[in-house]
Order: sequence, then structure tokens, then C-alpha cells
Amino acid sequence: MNNLYSPLFLIALCLGLSNAVVKMKNSVHFINSLAGNNVLKIHCLSDEDDLGYHLLKSGEVYDFSFYDSIFGTRINCDLAQGIEFRFHAKFMAYKGGGLILHYGKKNFWFCRDDGIYFTHGKQTPKLEYQWVYKVRDMTPSPY
Repeated sequence: MNNLYSPLFLIALCLGLSNAVVKMKNSVHFINSLAGNNVLKIHCLSDEDDLGYHLLKSGEVYDFSFYDSIFGTRINCDLAQGIEFRFHAKFMAYKGGGLILHYGKKNFWFCRDDGIYFTHGKQTPKLEYQWVYKVRDMTPSPY
């Protein structure tokens, strides 16, 4: 009887380990690499959720993890920094799902003074987006 249980235990162990590897969540990481005491404001929206506003001091990290959807997964983010948060960058921080589901995919966004750099963690981060200066509307309200 013990001979029967050994192969079944081995099969169950292998299946459990393969599911653990396959079911790893994807993740997005934002790193505030801005100079001085510059605060980074992050607001992200997925297809299903508003992930809220987050303020990062220099050197801090904000990250979140999730599973891809078979209907597609998109996470759009608006980043702002500088005096009165006038420097902005709006972009898709993650795209996946659909016919090909990703597991364990990592997106790293380094926010620096000259722009937003991207890597999956295996290569050197490359500049993807530059900050856009937003002029405040000073038009008086008619009310």
C-alpha cells in the first residue's frame, strides 16, 4: 500500500508547485528617484478599479500586484511632481491579458527629474516619457 501512496504524493507535490509558479501575480512598481525633497503624486486606474492617489517622498516606492484578465488588463497612470504638481506624465503603465495571460510580469517605473524610465528589471531602465509642464488656468470664474 505504501508503494501506491508515494507516486500519488509525488504527483500532488509537482502539481502544487507548478500551480504556485503559474499563479504568480503581475506587479507595477513606481520608484521616486527625483532630486531633493520632491514629492511624486501617483494616480492609477485599471479597467476595474481606481487605485487612488499616492504621495511618495524621494526614495519611496509604491507598488501593487494583480492577475491578468482574459478580457485584457490595462492600467493607466497620471504622475505629477514639482511646484504645485505642475509637471505631469500620463501613460499606460501596464498592458496585458486577452489571449495571452501573463504571470509574474514586473513593470518598474523610475521617476527622475528628466523623465520616467522603464524596465522589466532585467535590463537598464530606458527613458520612456518626459514631464509635461501644465500651465494653471488663471481665467476668472464667471460665478
